[in-house]
Amino acid sequence: MIRITYVTITYNAAKVLQRTLDSVLSQDYPHILHLIIDGASTDDTLLLVDDYIERSNAAKNGHLVQVTSEPDKGIYDAMNKGLRSLDGDYVCFLNAGDFLPSSDTVTRIVEKVNFQSSIFNLQSSNALPAVLYGDTDIVDGEGRFLHHRRLAPPEQLSWKSFRQGMLVCHQAFYARADFAIATPYDLRYRYSADVDWCIRVMKAAAKENVPLFNLKMVVACYTQEGQTTLHHRESLLERYQVMEHHYGRLQTFFLHCWFALRSLFK
Repeated sequence: MIRITYVTITYNAAKVLQRTLDSVLSQDYPHILHLIIDGASTDDTLLLVDDYIERSNAAKNGHLVQVTSEPDKGIYDAMNKGLRSLDGDYVCFLNAGDFLPSSDTVTRIVEKVNFQSSIFNLQSSNALPAVLYGDTDIVDGEGRFLHHRRLAPPEQLSWKSFRQGMLVCHQAFYARADFAIATPYDLRYRYSADVDWCIRVMKAAAKENVPLFNLKMVVACYTQEGQTTLHHRESLLERYQVMEHHYGRLQTFFLHCWFALRSLFK
């Protein structure tokens, strides 16, 4: 059975964490590990986590919950801690405030992957797709639906696809564990290491000739307020640097000229 690890990064996240925990708890798929990497919160975050562990144990749903709470060097340092604790076949970073759309989300994901594997007679975990990706809905600070994410996944994703922007939301990007562990987040980036990480995971998959798989379903609800939103200008500058690194200076410059022109005519 395919095993899924969710990593949730928290720091004083009590106002938004409950819906994240509830969405994982409600999953009817049993083979889930939920890693909560907390940065030594001083609000009620850990009280919510303790209650979540009790409810998960009482539900006897097969889920495992592991918690670490200690100071860190920022969100991407915390994500690297999560990578070092992975167990299973795939990892998805589902941060505080973000949540899974329905109680059968993981079941449907696994069914799609198993069906794909059966078509191509793939038996070992090493033959599973390197990345599973899907669509995202945007929600407000209360978790209410606002709209579908403007950038949508292409039919066939590759590392080159992100030249057009981050076409797959980080929360809708399931990386195979071996590729994820071998690709830690680059701590030189404060706001856009997730973009760089996704590209590098896909590059590694291309090098090994391992496919990426489009789930063709909404797999995440993303809260629009976040570090990228709060530090929009800094994030854009970092994303430009990431794109320069992966796609070259000239191509990145001309692509951004095209983005600017396109926005004028919308």
